[in-house]
Amino acid sequence: MWDLRITNGTIVSESQLYKANVYVNDGKIAVITNEWFEATEEIDATGKHVLPGLIDTHVHSRDPGPTYKEDFAHSTRAAASGGITTIFEMPNTTPPVNSAENFDLQNQNLKQKAYVDYGLWGICLGPLNLANIQDLHKKGVIGFKFFWGYAVHEETYQLLYNYKPGMENVIAPFDDGDVYEMMEEVAQTGQVFAVHAESNELIQKLTGRIERQGGQTYDDLLKGRPNVAEALTVSKGIEMAKASGVRLHILHVSSEEAVEAVRIAQGSGHSITVETCPHYLFLSNEDYAEIGPQMKVYPPVKYKKDQLAIWDGIADGTISHVCSDHAPHTEEEKDGDLWSIPAGMCGVESMTSLMLTAVNEGRVSINDVARLLSEEPAKMFGIYPEKGAIQIGSDADITIVDLQKESTIRREDLHSKSKVTAFDGFAVKGMPTHTIVRGKVVMKEGVIVGEKGYGHLITPLKNQEALAIK
Repeated sequence: MWDLRITNGTIVSESQLYKANVYVNDGKIAVITNEWFEATEEIDATGKHVLPGLIDTHVHSRDPGPTYKEDFAHSTRAAASGGITTIFEMPNTTPPVNSAENFDLQNQNLKQKAYVDYGLWGICLGPLNLANIQDLHKKGVIGFKFFWGYAVHEETYQLLYNYKPGMENVIAPFDDGDVYEMMEEVAQTGQVFAVHAESNELIQKLTGRIERQGGQTYDDLLKGRPNVAEALTVSKGIEMAKASGVRLHILHVSSEEAVEAVRIAQGSGHSITVETCPHYLFLSNEDYAEIGPQMKVYPPVKYKKDQLAIWDGIADGTISHVCSDHAPHTEEEKDGDLWSIPAGMCGVESMTSLMLTAVNEGRVSINDVARLLSEEPAKMFGIYPEKGAIQIGSDADITIVDLQKESTIRREDLHSKSKVTAFDGFAVKGMPTHTIVRGKVVMKEGVIVGEKGYGHLITPLKNQEALAIK
């Protein structure tokens, strides 16, 4: 007898749609067939689509750190509610994941809280941890992240988002030589070197000018962080990646110019990838009047032309995947002057329903959702086919969705500790109905039924070892 049987659903991959029953045993997909066998538990997926478990590669749970905003138990509950079976946790915590020792400390911290599986990013801090990169790789980080243009506190190693020259106990943003050395070191691991791409020098200059002129509007904010600020850093990163041989990944792309730069580099055969987020796909500067400071993120949501260019990047495959950049703040923190309030909002719970809405609107197909939220991220980060596949032997990570189910995103319904979202009141069509992690149902019809501590660490090394055994 099998542990779980999923019947009557339409199985979705990047390239296929087909009817079959899925049987699960010991946390793995055991059989995919049209035959019927006995199982301890059954899910009738009639009229629904059965996708490989969805992955969010960009989550800030702030744990350890400012956990009054969010913590890992809340973020992984939110993920489960949103149909996400695996998240990749960002490394700018307190302490950061900057060494093998801190990798172990973070895993010990998170594993007792996780409702879904997780991977850990490692942080690049220039000469501060260049010697630790290989050890982090051996520990099993999912990739390496560099916050380009951000300053670092010299004692805590925390990132400073609004650096000003002359700040005490602060290491100024790293120069191009430091960046190139980081790329060279990460290139030796074969892993992704992911960058937050905005030109700090240009932003500081332009923002100072706008502030002195008394600028207070959202369009003023965009003038201080214009498209060229992203395009400059993306272009520089591409050229440095070509020379160093590193696998460059552009995080949360927001501008037409950056998408085009990546497209050209990819066309020349270079290993450059790029992600985007729902807020860049569904919002533009025109929405600020209605939404307000809730939609402030970095890089900022820009113009309608950028939104359309990003959808084009989705359509032609330039953009590898979609992720949330889940980064909660409290409502009190977001209620203030546009220049001083923090950037970021909740996203891990609403991402799937937004992308399914895009399916119903004809912007993407359900196969695209499997590609953008599961298969491509799993392949890109080296955890396929352990994750990202409905195949015999793969982890039984499965997201079942109902494309006809309608709902409205409500901030009060979110499972995150903080409730700030730009999508409060946003009508959606298409919802996850079941989130299954390694054969265990952790969300059913919007209700969390999983247990804290069930999720466990996923590493590219584990997947490589499993493949070697096979």
